[in-house]
Amino acid sequence: MQRPFFSQSPKRVGSGPARPPSSRGRVRGTAGAGGDAAAAPGATSAIGTDACGVELSSVGIDIPDKSARICCRQPRATYLEPTVNSMHRDFSTVTLDALGVLRAHGPDALSFLQGQLSNDLTRLAVDRALLAGYHNPQGRVIALLRVVQLAPEDLLAVLPRELIPTVTARLSKFILRAKVKLADESSAWRITGLLADAGGKVERGVARPAAAASLVAALPAAVDSVARIADALAVQVAQQPLRWLLLAPAQSPLADAGVPAPPETWRRAAIAAGEPQVYAATSEEFVAQMLNLDALGAIALDKGCYTGQEVIARAHYRGRVKRRLQRFVTAAPRALKPGDAGTLADGRAFKVVDAVQRADGRWEFLAVAPLIAGETESAAPATTATDEHLEAETLPLPYPLPA
Repeated sequence: MQRPFFSQSPKRVGSGPARPPSSRGRVRGTAGAGGDAAAAPGATSAIGTDACGVELSSVGIDIPDKSARICCRQPRATYLEPTVNSMHRDFSTVTLDALGVLRAHGPDALSFLQGQLSNDLTRLAVDRALLAGYHNPQGRVIALLRVVQLAPEDLLAVLPRELIPTVTARLSKFILRAKVKLADESSAWRITGLLADAGGKVERGVARPAAAASLVAALPAAVDSVARIADALAVQVAQQPLRWLLLAPAQSPLADAGVPAPPETWRRAAIAAGEPQVYAATSEEFVAQMLNLDALGAIALDKGCYTGQEVIARAHYRGRVKRRLQRFVTAAPRALKPGDAGTLADGRAFKVVDAVQRADGRWEFLAVAPLIAGETESAAPATTATDEHLEAETLPLPYPLPA
């Protein structure tokens, strides 16, 4: 026999299809002056809202206030599964295949390079890298090397891969009885550039894949500082924007941790920072100060002798450097490359050190040119001859030039 309607078991609170009943924590109508309820018989009045914003009325059964936990649930938007890009979109990775690794190892590795490079390698440490120039006897830059210490008798130098055979051959002539071995180990290492987002920072507390999280958490925080991350080395090379070089074994997954970006991204950041690079087309073209190596901390004037030291010291102590690295942007699209030379609209001769195209089609470039218009000192012979003057705007460098 079917039970009467009133004897059926009531539905569980909160199981309705729309929303749970609004009966918890009922409060009676507000009393009037005579103590009677202000609401008219049969009428309902809202007396507040629950934790979910649902209006509560003064009808229904009494339920203790602690039952306010019974509430409609909103979608858990904050627990959505993040996508790959959202997990590490605040930094990008650039594969720098144009760079290679020259390894110097042996008991005399440090002392040997100390007598060949322009910086003081005694300041090198496992947690500190150095930028240095390798020069010919006339003080002209053969190559720029960023040197890191793998171990006390084991050094790695990062430089353009196309220059490693030349640098190795020239250095080998001076080894003599030194206990050091030089080797091109470019194939054993992957060199990757890491760049911070447009805001110039990398958030260290956001969700990322395991490889990216371990990488970001250990990145060094000062220029030229080095951090060991698993089997890789990370070197901070700039602050504005934040950039690091990552040297990892060829099969390391760390190099794939960020959002891939084209090589032009790295070159554009380096040019904006006023950082020169020496390629085969410009090797032995410029004296160290012409590339602002003194302003960038790549020359130690108080160290002992090294190849080219006499010319570099004379330029510092006895004469003003008339031609220096400067930053420009063309007024109209004009393709440029390292080694190109010409004349600016104000009559100054220039030679391109590095160049990259902007999004608007114009070219931003670093070039060595006289600091003052009208200087009579001529530029090196041009590799690309042109009779027209180049319209270009001078852009500021992010560092001061020595007086």
